[in-house]
Amino acid sequence: MIRCLVVDDEPLALHILEDYISKMPFLQLVKATTNPIEALTMVQAAEADLVFLDVQMPELTGIQFLKIANGKAKVILTTAYPQYALEGYELDVVDYLLKPIAFDRFFKSVQKAQGIIQPVVAKPQVVVQAEPVQQDDFSTDFIFVKTEHKIQKVYLHDILFIEGLKDYISIFTSAERIITLQGMKKMEDALPEKHFVRVHKSYIVALNKIDSIERSRIQIGDKIIPVGDTYRDEFFRMIENKNI
Repeated sequence: MIRCLVVDDEPLALHILEDYISKMPFLQLVKATTNPIEALTMVQAAEADLVFLDVQMPELTGIQFLKIANGKAKVILTTAYPQYALEGYELDVVDYLLKPIAFDRFFKSVQKAQGIIQPVVAKPQVVVQAEPVQQDDFSTDFIFVKTEHKIQKVYLHDILFIEGLKDYISIFTSAERIITLQGMKKMEDALPEKHFVRVHKSYIVALNKIDSIERSRIQIGDKIIPVGDTYRDEFFRMIENKNI
């Protein structure tokens, strides 16, 4: 895990970066603070690998912070003022994020940081299941999913739905959310089509976990999942087979 520290005198900016970091399986938030002196102390104590650093702060500017830290942690600058970019790069920052920060730009930036901090990292992926999935033995079937720290066994009957975000997927069960770096197509192929159906480019649902369907919206618990145009006919064909 890459230990992250967020430093910004704006609470909203802190909240946005906290949320973004929580979505990345290889990032761990150590601290989000409005106090640059506290953050600098943590960097000097080697408590963070990567710092998201605002440039303009009252007690200590981001540029001053960089000079004092002297390379003890990698830094991604965050600011609404593009004129500081050149000086930041001269001080060897990893990247420069201009506010308001979009998630896709954040994603590219932290991938770049990962390549610098962890140059050789095995990408998490879905591991081939220990034995073939038997569609008539759904209650005991499972897959193994590799997360950042471990290979986790996931019983198919526990899965509510799966959500994709670029190369990442989130497997939602009634008990937890499991994040792994993987494509939706490979996950779709690993699941028995009798019990799971792709309903959107970003969603696969467990048929037996669907609570209701209203027009092109599926409800599973308190989650509303859209049915995409590409997948609508196949989905409703499967649902029709279950109708009485």
